[in-house]
Amino acid sequence: MPQQPDWNVLVSTCPSRTSLARIANKWTAMVVVVLGRGTLRFGDLRTAVEGISGKVLTETLRDLERDGLVARHVYAEMPPRVEYELTTLGRTLHTPLLALSRWAEEHIAEVLEARDAYDARD
Repeated sequence: MPQQPDWNVLVSTCPSRTSLARIANKWTAMVVVVLGRGTLRFGDLRTAVEGISGKVLTETLRDLERDGLVARHVYAEMPPRVEYELTTLGRTLHTPLLALSRWAEEHIAEVLEARDAYDARD
């Protein structure tokens, strides 16, 4: 059995950097958090993630599908129905991203206060 390389996100050539960049994207984080609630259609996702354009949502979903984090299900109905859900791998990402989003909500007042204090120094 071949030995798995030691991945290190701090090494410039490490492919894990692309995953970190994808995860760090604000739209990715929001889509994963919303899909953690369950399977959704495109329009429901767009409504849940306020401010995201249809184009950006489409690109984000394609990227997440390519990385194996989201599954896309197309149903042969009229009109066609498409649903998205987190894969098993995607569900492993939901918990840390949900924790990060909760941290942002819980600490935004402190962050805003720190920004104001920093800006007042100038």
